[in-house]
Amino acid sequence: MQISNARAATPAGKREWTGLFILSIACLVYSMDLSVLFLAIPAITADLDPSAAELLWINDIYGFMVAGFLVTMGTLGDRIGRRKILMIGAVGFGLASLLAAFSSTAQMLIISRALLGIAGATIAPSTLSLIVNLFSVESERNRAIGIWGTAFALGGLVGPLIGGVLLEFFHWGSVFIINVPIMLGLVLSAPFLLPEFRSDDTAKLDLPSVGLSMATVLPVIYGLKHIATDGFQVIHLAPIAAGMLLGIIFIRRQKKLENPLIDLSLFAIPSFTASLLVNLFGVFFVFGIFLFQNQFLQLVIGLSPLDAAIWSAAPGLVFTIMSLQAWRITNRLGSVRTVLIGLVVNALGAAVMAVAAYQQNLYLVLFASMIIGLGFVPVVLTTTGLIVGSAPPERAGAASAISETGAEFGGAMGVALLGSLGTVIYRLTMQPVDFGEVPPALAEGGRSTLASALETAKTFGLTNAGWLEAARQAFSAGFAVSCAVATVTLLLLALLARRVYASGAPLNPQAVHGHG
Repeated sequence: MQISNARAATPAGKREWTGLFILSIACLVYSMDLSVLFLAIPAITADLDPSAAELLWINDIYGFMVAGFLVTMGTLGDRIGRRKILMIGAVGFGLASLLAAFSSTAQMLIISRALLGIAGATIAPSTLSLIVNLFSVESERNRAIGIWGTAFALGGLVGPLIGGVLLEFFHWGSVFIINVPIMLGLVLSAPFLLPEFRSDDTAKLDLPSVGLSMATVLPVIYGLKHIATDGFQVIHLAPIAAGMLLGIIFIRRQKKLENPLIDLSLFAIPSFTASLLVNLFGVFFVFGIFLFQNQFLQLVIGLSPLDAAIWSAAPGLVFTIMSLQAWRITNRLGSVRTVLIGLVVNALGAAVMAVAAYQQNLYLVLFASMIIGLGFVPVVLTTTGLIVGSAPPERAGAASAISETGAEFGGAMGVALLGSLGTVIYRLTMQPVDFGEVPPALAEGGRSTLASALETAKTFGLTNAGWLEAARQAFSAGFAVSCAVATVTLLLLALLARRVYASGAPLNPQAVHGHG
């Protein structure tokens, strides 16, 4: 059936909340597949004997394909039907999961993971835009988006856990087989629980635009990921520059087309653009800071990976609770005040984290992480709702895809750029440090990364060396400076967002567009 663009706001019933549960499970699986392979790599390596490059692609190709196809799938869902594209994607996800589970070569697994990514790109924008259709009452929609966001977060957290349990008892392919019954359940229940929605725009997709959108997104994320992994190198700027150049060509093409892949008029809506920027930079700083935090707990404090995970459980619990309860804050304060206050709280958390990192204080780091969670979760969920809600109903799928693509960019940039800033500060601080009788090549490695310094100290039995303490302090200084940059930028972003929201269109877009 086709949903009308104008309908009265009616409270959700059992059917709508059950539909949300199905959508959230689909989101959890989509998110889980980004991290489920972390613990399976040794078993895959033993079984398929991939080269180093193939191993990298087995890990990364899923995320690359998701990022590259989000905009295409979101727009396609608007045109042919969001439920239809979700069901097609679910079938594709299940079949690709079977192909991955029974892969007999590394190349076959890479292709399977790529197909999984393409299918996965239908899930995020379709589920989010369908939530807008399911929940027409704003307070209920805020709550639904919070549950949806929790599913995404939990997927990333439970992926390694579920993978570890399955690997203990079964073949590594089991981490993919678990997707099949979930996707089958989605396909069977969707026609009864989920509404169909498509826009009146039945124009065919512009294939050159599809190609250009992928050629814009993939090289940029590729370059950023390599900066995050290998450190800043000029060669990694080449794919980023190429992607940005193709992005300019993509935008020019959209302006000329009667039926563009991305409706650029969305960016003329102040609440849409402001929310997108806040969302992107919120994810940018959280990903960057938590990358530092995970390294800090192990390299500076000296915790094992398991102990670091246990100590991080309390902040993780705050994130989960806030995801489920953020709708209450949004309903009480309103969208704009929630975003602005959340940015200030987030900045406060980053400031506390800067002090904690500099003092190398474990408890203060975890406390700062909790403060960041209190601020970040309402911000990211509220801006997600505003991004989708600011768009006309017939563009909600495309708006959802833009939101998800922005988050992908934000996360990749945060890890790459803040990580690079920390590395630069570490290297500058370590340049004058005397490594004593350590061989020059190993000393140079110790001046490049703290991990190398620790490995060198372990090799030579110099765990109490003065240069090792200097290395820990240098890493902590880089962490602290990155958090200070986050603090200032988040406060400036709050001021900018306040001005844009104040001068923009009404922020009750459902009333404007008549779908809630």
